[in-house]
Amino acid sequence: MKVIMDPIEMIAWFEIPGTPRPIRFRHGGSVVKVEMIHRISEEKIAGNRMKVYECQSEIHGQMRRFQLKYELQTCKWFLWKI
Repeated sequence: MKVIMDPIEMIAWFEIPGTPRPIRFRHGGSVVKVEMIHRISEEKIAGNRMKVYECQSEIHGQMRRFQLKYELQTCKWFLWKI
């Protein structure tokens, strides 16, 4: 996977405890539906808490794995790796 770390526009829903679940996002003019979430973890880099989502979706006709990051302090989403 290649590290990108681009900010993205995300549609997500939140569970009762406040955990966000990504539904779909826009990157580079195309919309990608998050079909499967394999793993959710949390990391802390330079004092910033982030949730890391390892996901899989069909992108340009083939199944691809990618990682999304959600910054808890600023509520921003990033496409981390693809």
